[in-house]
Amino acid sequence: MQLTRDDVEKVASLARLEFSESEFAEFTEQLGKFVSFVEQLSGVPTEGVEQLAHALDIHSVLRADTLRQGLPRDAALANSPNHDSECFLVPPVMARKS
Repeated sequence: MQLTRDDVEKVASLARLEFSESEFAEFTEQLGKFVSFVEQLSGVPTEGVEQLAHALDIHSVLRADTLRQGLPRDAALANSPNHDSECFLVPPVMARKS
């Protein structure tokens, strides 16, 4: 597939990018090379190759998600600059209509 300037202009428009004439010519050539390389990959025989979610055999390094007791309400509100007996109080984000 040969990439055209119209293709690059469409991608630039979708990405809200503006380029000069020389940049369009340069990017058309560079993106064309990239697309050509990806097309080469489609010719690689992959029959019998197991699908992978990741190229490396890795496992989650995060701790197990375990249930535990949370902070008591008084302790959670203790360092709050503004709160009532139950909740944090914050300034309104949206102005009220008069």
